Amino acid sequence: MISNSFKTTEIANYRLSIAPMMDCTDRHFRVLMRQITKKSLLYTEMIVAQALHYSNNRNKLLDFDEIEHPISIQLGGDNPKLLAEAAQMAEDWGYDEINLNIGCPSPRVKSGNFGACLMGKPKTVANCIEKMKKSCNIPITVKHRLGIDNLDSDDYLLKFVDTCSLAGADRFVIHARKAWLNGLSPKENRTLPPLQYERVQKLKNNRPELIIELNGGINTMNDCVKTLQVFDGAMVGRAAYSHPFIWRKVDSMIYGQKEEYLSRSKIINKVIPFAQKNIENDGRLWQTAKHILNLIENIPNAKILRQELSEQCQKQKADVSILKKIAQQLEDAGQ
Repeated sequence: MISNSFKTTEIANYRLSIAPMMDCTDRHFRVLMRQITKKSLLYTEMIVAQALHYSNNRNKLLDFDEIEHPISIQLGGDNPKLLAEAAQMAEDWGYDEINLNIGCPSPRVKSGNFGACLMGKPKTVANCIEKMKKSCNIPITVKHRLGIDNLDSDDYLLKFVDTCSLAGADRFVIHARKAWLNGLSPKENRTLPPLQYERVQKLKNNRPELIIELNGGINTMNDCVKTLQVFDGAMVGRAAYSHPFIWRKVDSMIYGQKEEYLSRSKIINKVIPFAQKNIENDGRLWQTAKHILNLIENIPNAKILRQELSEQCQKQKADVSILKKIAQQLEDAGQ
């Protein structure tokens, strides 16, 4: 269990956040991103409340490194009692926020009766939020879509948000697409339904007092700057995971911090102590290195360096010497 020096009962002004992504935003990726931006909000992968309730190893599900603050845990579920229990655990573990997943359209999540399908059950969502708010003193936020299937009107979206707001939701992260629960895969649901920023802007205009963050199709720093002219926050997903290095000016451009020179080699060197710590705790180097691969792009010999990193780091007894070697090669190349 980790103490939380950032803990607050007030909703913080996170102008940019890195979206929760299954099989991507694990603790190793979050440590990497924290070398790139100190101020942005990071998210865990979705953790199912029911899994927490029955787990014999909650440390594995909940633990994170102190450096990851500010960090939000994303929870999935539809049982108010289990979500309240999970919210209390999250606060005890030191998380800064809790996010309720009402946006995932995967069949597996739908079969568990949570994720995007809960947009069709606003009273259930409100009950979950109310119980979570009563069980902890950290902010509860909601990530959701514009709508699902035929529940897709502006009036329905407004009523859904109002219901969640009255229940106590502190911030709304809106993926500016609807979700089709039948007929599209999760990957297709991330790209095929058209982005409709104007509908989220209409919602913000109708409810200016609510904190509304835009998600979907934000791929560059310029996209973020434009988004923040209208909305309270911008959430970046695949563009941060696949191209982490392009976000190195977030803290200076978005948060007004003094710009720190960050090279690829410097970022890798900063990650090495965490990779070493993971190995000492019976982890493997590849758990860290697979995320570092995405740093190495758009430079000379990128393909060769990535191949060397991949081949060497996947070996059973790989140690951090390979990371040091790659970092040195990048530094020698001015990268």
